[in-house]
Amino acid sequence: MSAPERIPPRGLTPPAAGADPHPAELLARGELTVRGRIREASNAALFCTVALDGRTASCVYKPVAGERPLWDFPDGTLAGREVAAYAVSEATGWGLVPPTVLRDGPYGEGMCQLWIDVHAEAELLALVDGEEPEPGWKAIGFAEVGEGRTALLVHADDERLRRLAVLDAVINNADRKGGHLLPTADGRLYGIDHGVTFNAEDKLRTLLWGWAGEPLTPEAVDVLRELRAALDAELGERLATLITAAEIDATRARVEALLTSGTHPEPGGDWPAIPWPPV
Repeated sequence: MSAPERIPPRGLTPPAAGADPHPAELLARGELTVRGRIREASNAALFCTVALDGRTASCVYKPVAGERPLWDFPDGTLAGREVAAYAVSEATGWGLVPPTVLRDGPYGEGMCQLWIDVHAEAELLALVDGEEPEPGWKAIGFAEVGEGRTALLVHADDERLRRLAVLDAVINNADRKGGHLLPTADGRLYGIDHGVTFNAEDKLRTLLWGWAGEPLTPEAVDVLRELRAALDAELGERLATLITAAEIDATRARVEALLTSGTHPEPGGDWPAIPWPPV
């Protein structure tokens, strides 16, 4: 697959008078035009624009044909998992995943996701000296920084990240890296790259371990209860078109386990707890 070099992104433009499609509708029905390739992505990821009824947006299109085979996920399923993650995020009401759809495109069926412009000054991760994090930060673990030195890797004690940690536990995210966290200038936080999620086996790998073992917030408990009900209704029906029945059952089990324990999960011993590379 070949495509031109990546060009600079641009955000949503104001809708034309009388035309205001939801971003997901814009992504699903709009005319998709490839503008460049995002070369740092591990799978084929194309930077595109999409246009419908006078409104345009930038987006990322990941065709199924460009997915690399993985030993622990069935071939050709990563795009569907990305859409499933968006569906669960929407069911929480937290809006942590950009609008994401499954659609046909220039290189066949694939995932199409709204492009998010990042606020570069937002600081969510840091390497610090010392054994304990400063107030406002949560410890992840120690990292090699060269010349035999180590530093403490920390993430912000941020309610947006805490919500994302709960979402990742529900969808069993095996790859929550720092580069997958997108803070915006208006104070929102999005998580992206959810292709390796919803495995029936426990594969949670994340940088957001700062709340491990701590009680879930009352808000999170309420959201999990709503998710439990939704998985037996409309959300479950939606996920059935994207992931397997066994994976949906495993999602239900993870929600139930979180509600039973009332705490954020802790790293297990059967799977690396932190993705590599972490950022």
